[in-house]
Amino acid sequence: MIVIVSAVTAETQQADDAFLKALDAISTERMLADIRTLSGPSFNGRQAGTEYDLLSAQWVAQEFLSAGLRLPSIFNGSLTLPFAKGKYGTSLGVMVTTVPTSIISPDLALRIGTADRLSTTNLGSDYLPVFDAPSADVQAQIVFVGYGIVDPAQGIDDYAGIDVNNSIVLFLRGKPDHYQHPFSHADKVRFARERGALAYLTTTGPILHPYEARRGVTGKPSAFYGQLPPDQAIPGAWISTALAEGILAGSTGATPDRLRTLQERLSKAPSSQSIRTNQFASLQWKVKTNDGMLANVVGFIPGTGPDTILIGAHRDHFGRPADLLFPGADDNASGTTVMLELSRTLVKTGLHPQRTILFVSFSGEEKDLLGSRLYTSHPILPLSSTKAMINIDHAGVGNGRLTVGVTGLEKSVALEAGQTAGLSDKLDVFGFFPGGDHVPFKEAGVPTITVVSGGVHPHFHQPTDTADTIDPEILKTVARYVLALTWQLANEP
Repeated sequence: MIVIVSAVTAETQQADDAFLKALDAISTERMLADIRTLSGPSFNGRQAGTEYDLLSAQWVAQEFLSAGLRLPSIFNGSLTLPFAKGKYGTSLGVMVTTVPTSIISPDLALRIGTADRLSTTNLGSDYLPVFDAPSADVQAQIVFVGYGIVDPAQGIDDYAGIDVNNSIVLFLRGKPDHYQHPFSHADKVRFARERGALAYLTTTGPILHPYEARRGVTGKPSAFYGQLPPDQAIPGAWISTALAEGILAGSTGATPDRLRTLQERLSKAPSSQSIRTNQFASLQWKVKTNDGMLANVVGFIPGTGPDTILIGAHRDHFGRPADLLFPGADDNASGTTVMLELSRTLVKTGLHPQRTILFVSFSGEEKDLLGSRLYTSHPILPLSSTKAMINIDHAGVGNGRLTVGVTGLEKSVALEAGQTAGLSDKLDVFGFFPGGDHVPFKEAGVPTITVVSGGVHPHFHQPTDTADTIDPEILKTVARYVLALTWQLANEP
């Protein structure tokens, strides 16, 4: 009996020592170097379906191999691409699917003004085209249609009393405070098209919701996919709040704060505030759409038992539309490099966890979570044996705290990992929050924990999301926390 207790104690002590060594082995310098590589010119913004995203998949695969991960050679719903060779095999397991890829030509313009005098606006600061919308060659009058919502069951019709046929509609992003039902951007575009609109402009209102303020939403236009099939889409652009305010203020008899006034009215009651402005817009650009290849990269540390813990981070970003580079350093080169660093440190412990630790570099997160949906439809290991999915996104910018979203598990699990890593005072633990590669896993019944760096991310979906904006201490905090969480979930009884 004494021998058994001693053996258990020795084994536990060995595991504890290995975990502490793994924590100490985390290299901030190595992660920063990885972020500079992924967000640099060699990968050209890593747009899903492009050759540059495949190059980034090849790079991640080589890093997995160098770390000592095992790579599946072939599995259900996947192909094997001979990108790399390494210690555990002669080929690389990659999940592959096709994805439409839109390339916007550099010759583009959005002009705003009166019918006889249109002024050119600035790409990036004043507007960004919706990247998967069709080519545009349109000039028409602008009609403001509130939030662009039509829901007769809830007594809302933002098109009531206004004709938008052969017009360009302008609608606010999001929903008014009193409306609690789902209504997506795609829904708004469909209704605009059905009513004869030729194109649309969308903008963030001057009044931010508390969640938007916490996340650092600004009046800048952001990179964005509309997520509509070609037969339902019309040309569109996200414009700055300042430009939208100018459009509304430019109408006859309007005050400078007209957009704010209209948003306040829309938030109080479901009555139409639609207005035909005296402003016109001209949208001109060309979009070429090709079918490309989307690749998830997979590696694993084998466990001694039948169950699995999955660590995921998306690799893709927005590429270089209209020759404007979106580096994607925080979103999500940072999460990808944290995952890579964890693979290195965990392999070096030399211990076999009770549960297999599966690492997945997803692509297509920015395109309706295509990569994670591909995985959940063709899992490498049964979802029934996947005890948790840990998603890492936006891991390098913020206020130094961690925002942790938990579904299917007790919040105490997340808190315990924080205590183990010595980060209890830096955690803000919540339930589910929408958006991200954890969503398909939640929908499939897999417990999820999502980790993002807390506070404002001022460069979100902007060309300014560069490696020099990454905070090394935040990056290290995320890595230490996710390591503790993974260790706990992979080795618990």
